[in-house]
Amino acid sequence: MRPAAVLFDCDGVIVDSETPTTLLLIEDLARHGLVLTAEELESSYMGGTIETVAQRVRAGGTPLPADWTPRFYDRMYAVLEAGVPLIPGILTVFDALDAAGIPYAVGSNGTPHKMQITLGQHGLTGRFRATLSGQAIGRPKPAPDLYLAAAAACGADPARCVVIEDSPSGARAALEAGIRCLGYAGHGPQAPAARGLAALGVPLFDDMAALPGLLSL
Repeated sequence: MRPAAVLFDCDGVIVDSETPTTLLLIEDLARHGLVLTAEELESSYMGGTIETVAQRVRAGGTPLPADWTPRFYDRMYAVLEAGVPLIPGILTVFDALDAAGIPYAVGSNGTPHKMQITLGQHGLTGRFRATLSGQAIGRPKPAPDLYLAAAAACGADPARCVVIEDSPSGARAALEAGIRCLGYAGHGPQAPAARGLAALGVPLFDDMAALPGLLSL
């Protein structure tokens, strides 16, 4: 069934900002005594916000400075400003939605400034009905509020929308909101996030070229 609106996560779905952020986190946390692989970081610490990463790290016994979070944000913004690539095929998806007259919006746990950097450098900020931050509204994923607000911004019944996510936390937000979810497994079905999506019963796809067909466009 063709959706009334499509609601996209940002990091890892529209722009590949997760790769440089993950590398930066691994480097930074190692400096504070917590040595992690990318898979360990993704499995145990990602899926929320930088604030929740800090909370989980401290809860696990690794001390972080009181100002770690704002200092990390400053470093992350500088890395992202140097350039992040688009997810291959995502512009074709947006073009297909435009041609079909279907509105679309972004719902991300990232800060508004982060999305201004990553989406803005590709001239995308004006393409969406809304670009919403879970941090800005005070209810980040896995709370459903962000995707309910994105559906409202598109003037669409949540039950007739589709969310495109790459994390279990985001998928839980969509499902809690009563919105159908498709899981983008850009790193393959065995990546921790993809396994988490599959465990929630979310159908997976690994190529954005397949998405227009999955949306009946």
